[in-house]
This record gives sequence, C-alpha cells and structure tokens, in this order.
Amino acid sequence: MNRIIIKNVDLKTETYRAVDRKRLCLILYSIFCSSLIGDDYVILTLYEPFRHWSETGSVYILSDPHLGDSDCKLMDPGWIEPEEQVARINALVMKNDTFVCLGDVGDASFVKQIRARKKILLLGNHDKKKDYKGLFDEIYDGPLLIAEKILLSHEPVYGLPWCLNIHGHDHSNIESYKEGCKHLNLAANVCGYTPVSLGKLIKGGILSDITSIHRITIDRATEKKEKWHGEAVSDN
Repeated sequence: MNRIIIKNVDLKTETYRAVDRKRLCLILYSIFCSSLIGDDYVILTLYEPFRHWSETGSVYILSDPHLGDSDCKLMDPGWIEPEEQVARINALVMKNDTFVCLGDVGDASFVKQIRARKKILLLGNHDKKKDYKGLFDEIYDGPLLIAEKILLSHEPVYGLPWCLNIHGHDHSNIESYKEGCKHLNLAANVCGYTPVSLGKLIKGGILSDITSIHRITIDRATEKKEKWHGEAVSDN
C-alpha cells in the first residue's frame, strides 16, 4: 500500500483523527476531482478574473463551429453536421468544465446542448450579442488577455511577440502569420471540430519559448544603455 500524506495527515496511520473531518473530506474531494478532470485543475497561470474558469474543471477552447450555418460547406466541403459537432464537444467537455468559444457560433439552439458548467463567448464577425444572451455565462466583444502570455481572440492578432494568440476565423489555415508572433488556430474545421484543453497546452510547454513583455522591455532597456555607454566611450 502506498502512503498518501496530505498536509501532514498520514492516511496509513490514525493521525488523521486529529484533523477535522470536514476539512479532511474537502481535501480528499479535491484530490478525487483532480484525478477526474485532468490537467487543468486549477490554472494558476490565468489572471484572477478568469481563474474561476478552472476552479472545478478543465477549460476547453474551440472557435468557429458555425453550428447549422448553411454556407459551412462552401468554406470546407467536409464540414460535419451540427449534431456531430456537439457530440464531439460533449465527448470531452464534462459538466464541471468550462467551454470557451472564440466566435462564430451559429444556431443558438445548439448551445443549450453543450453540457459545460460555464460557457464563455468571444464574439466573432458573424455573431450578434443579443442572439446568445442567457446561453453564455460571459460574452466579450473583443480580444481577451487572460494571462501574461495568452491572448484569446476571434481573428488572429499580429505584432505581439510576447504572447500566444489563440484564435479562429482562418478556415483555410493559410493566413500569413508573421514571424515572431506565435499563433494557435482553433477554427473548428482546422482542429478536427474538437475543443482543446488549455491546461494541457500549458503543461505541454506551449508557452516555454515565448519571452514575456517584462523581459523584452528589460532587454531593450539594457541594449539601449549598453549602446549609449559604448557611444560615450567612443566620444572620449
């Protein structure tokens, strides 16, 4: 039997009796939930206003499902039916998870079938906020910086080498992404109509090669100082 020690509570012995039963139950429940909901519990990388997305489960992101839109097959002849899309979403997104849609939702009636605890929407160029009120817990009009290095948006954003831009909109996946900007295109037909776990992305190291804006600012200031110092020495 493996010994499990939680905050000095040894479950192999009887020392747990000294711990308040309610507190112990809460600790055990948290561990149990963690084992069920995967890698996202809790995403401390997120800024405080968004951390509640991962309080009880994983955070899944998908863009441009265009559920039930009649022109989907013009964008991609292989576009799957909305019922199949919802089934693929629900195959991953559990009732304690958060589902983030990066815009271009489609038929609002399908949103009710997605079983996430929280549903978040960043409006796309085809969306009208009034169509989705009451269906999403949070609705945002534009790009959202949810962590120091993570920017969510509908359309791809350029010129920001200090963050990962998770977006959609580009159904052909041939957008000329500029060097120095890291993008992840989650338009539904590009990522197999399957939402992606934010926690797994982070744990997989997707942010590891991105230099923070603080580091970039410090490095630029250092370069300027060294250049100024070099010019001053040359003048002397």
